[in-house]
Amino acid sequence: MSSYAVVNPATGETVQTYPTITDEALVAAINGANDAHRSWSRHTTVAERAAMIARVAELHTERQDDLAAIIAREMGKPIGDALGEIGFSAAIYQYYADNATEFLADEPVTLMGGEGTAIVRKSALGVLLGIMPWNFPYYQVARFAGPNLIIGNPVLLKHAPQCPESAAAIEQIYLDAGFPAGAYTNIYATNDQVADIIANPIVQGVSLTGSERAGAAVAEIAGRHLKKVVLELGGSDPFILLSTDDLDATVASATIARVDNCGQACNAAKRFIVMDHLYDEFVEKFTASVLATKVGNPTDDDINIGPLSSLGAAQRLASQVDAAVAAGATLVSAGERSGSFFPPGVLTGVTRDNPSFYEELFGPVAMIFKVTSEDEAIDLANDTPFGLGSYLFTTDADQAARVADAIQAGMVYVNIVGADSPELPFGGVKRSGSGRELGRWGADEFVNKKLIRVGA
Repeated sequence: MSSYAVVNPATGETVQTYPTITDEALVAAINGANDAHRSWSRHTTVAERAAMIARVAELHTERQDDLAAIIAREMGKPIGDALGEIGFSAAIYQYYADNATEFLADEPVTLMGGEGTAIVRKSALGVLLGIMPWNFPYYQVARFAGPNLIIGNPVLLKHAPQCPESAAAIEQIYLDAGFPAGAYTNIYATNDQVADIIANPIVQGVSLTGSERAGAAVAEIAGRHLKKVVLELGGSDPFILLSTDDLDATVASATIARVDNCGQACNAAKRFIVMDHLYDEFVEKFTASVLATKVGNPTDDDINIGPLSSLGAAQRLASQVDAAVAAGATLVSAGERSGSFFPPGVLTGVTRDNPSFYEELFGPVAMIFKVTSEDEAIDLANDTPFGLGSYLFTTDADQAARVADAIQAGMVYVNIVGADSPELPFGGVKRSGSGRELGRWGADEFVNKKLIRVGA
């Protein structure tokens, strides 16, 4: 039986199943991607490939309503969030289309001695494998495939098993944008087949966004076969509140940072670290705000939280929260779980010996901690196996610079949330992964930086 299926988390209905790719078809897909690298990639210019990516951006906008309906059905994303994701994806594609020539231009090297010239020329590595998660079905693909197809790296895309419909819709967009067969190929592969793809000598690299477990497995296989890897894994991002001149506005930002995408974002704020003089009032206002977040069916226009992506996801979060409470934490919740619908909630009193202290809670549940100094806030923020993003609120500019430098994370946002943008690098450190996506850095991971040195 195929593991690829659209199961509506709001109703539990299995809408459609999709067969996994056969081994023979997979070999053909890999060979087709290799053919595209040898022909299309090598015989098109950066400008020509950029024009195709610009058309991909246009098609996302033109088809946004249909695309949004798909992911509302597949993984329960509220329709407003879905439209926002599609708009962001289109912006990413357009960003790379607009900047491709600059990002891939030859870079002259100033010689220390001798005559002649030296340049670094960027060119494609070859066929790449992308392994994408379910929480942002279009955005995750855009930030990987967009820059790499402009570079000329053909893409084999293995999407999450619960997102087969959106995976097919993305592939159709690429075909309709003028990309030849083999340049972008959607594959419904099993985990065993993924291992075979990585091992195949045609495939030159792999990018995965997903869990620590998946990242470790992929990195182990890739390392054994000497393949380049980019990993964007989990996160338990701190939201550090040291001072504010508008607590209500800060609470509003904190709420958005926690419940966006139903709390199912790797870089969502999950641990709220608050100075003692603000703690009580913050807890009161933040708890009220989180609990008041409107929950409903993903197709409703006026809701902020739909169901979690699956019944299994809701059950896993429930187990984590139950374990936290059993270990002494206090939970204030908006209600009881109903199937995949998980009520927003706030945990306090989570100590270091609580199992939830070092875990990532992937859903609309926040943890709040009290600290008495800047140093204590930094130590608590860094006391995590993760290091993806972070949020810092303070009215002191010197403190902002000082604390931002001390936070062990790939990203620090100061006095702002929801500020991701195509030109800004995305990625983490520690167990949150390695490598970067988006910005010029996202177009610099899977390239051959070839030195060409010419004598006089």
